[in-house]
Amino acid sequence: MEPTAQQADPPAVAVPWSVIPDYHCFGCSPHNESGLRLSFTPDGDGLAARFCLGRSFESYPGVVHGGLIGVICDEVMGNLIVLARHVPAFTVSQRTRFLTPLLIDREYRCVATLSGDGTEQPIRASADILDADGAVCATSAATYQPFTLADARHHLSLGDDEVALLSHALTTADALPPNGVRS
Repeated sequence: MEPTAQQADPPAVAVPWSVIPDYHCFGCSPHNESGLRLSFTPDGDGLAARFCLGRSFESYPGVVHGGLIGVICDEVMGNLIVLARHVPAFTVSQRTRFLTPLLIDREYRCVATLSGDGTEQPIRASADILDADGAVCATSAATYQPFTLADARHHLSLGDDEVALLSHALTTADALPPNGVRS
């Protein structure tokens, strides 16, 4: 069987948090040496992130720790909300279902989509983890409560200048449509 050419991913989407020079999100910051350093690309139904985790993210020998799969799904769903709805949101609940163990040193892709038309709250999202063959290995569904930076300021360690930068980035980001689906 001849190998097939892999379709190239579209360019990565800049998340609003990137305007904060030293943000340390465990999921998506390039500044967090211990983190996952996920980057996001538009997907036909929302947002996607490719990842390949090594032994430092291992649970049982050769198997990725399941908690990290929840983190990855949460990260992609949460950033989809920010990019599609221009609002940050706290995770209220999340349920992840594992269909097969994810293995270290293998490439996977997480694809997130939003439910509804963009007006309902809390916001509902879902994500699938796919292996290199496109088989679903895990699924996750979550609800998120949107917040304003002013209302959640006492929970966040941001200076006034960072709040201003982030507020501006939230309103001017290269956004996805409110339902998370590009036409």
